[in-house]
Amino acid sequence: MNNKSTKTVAIPDEVVMSKIYLIRDHKVMLDEDLAELYAVETRRLNEQVKRNIDRFPEDFMFELTEEEFTDLKSQNATSSWGARRKLSKAFTEPALS
Repeated sequence: MNNKSTKTVAIPDEVVMSKIYLIRDHKVMLDEDLAELYAVETRRLNEQVKRNIDRFPEDFMFELTEEEFTDLKSQNATSSWGARRKLSKAFTEPALS
């Protein structure tokens, strides 16, 4: 018997909308925000994407440049991103559907 239970939680639209950014003319959500919404660690989300990369279209995700990441951090001074070893990945709108 599987003891893992799946819990469905409604997330208010405002919360989701506050995590969408416009980068490179794409509406995107950052890996850490997407992981938070799915209640998983960011590294686990990225591991699963890497493991299943052939299932996704080529343009579903891109890695932010240092400049893009710095710009986002400055726009979100209250962010809890902290120090990251790797640059954030941005998931495009079709990837989130």
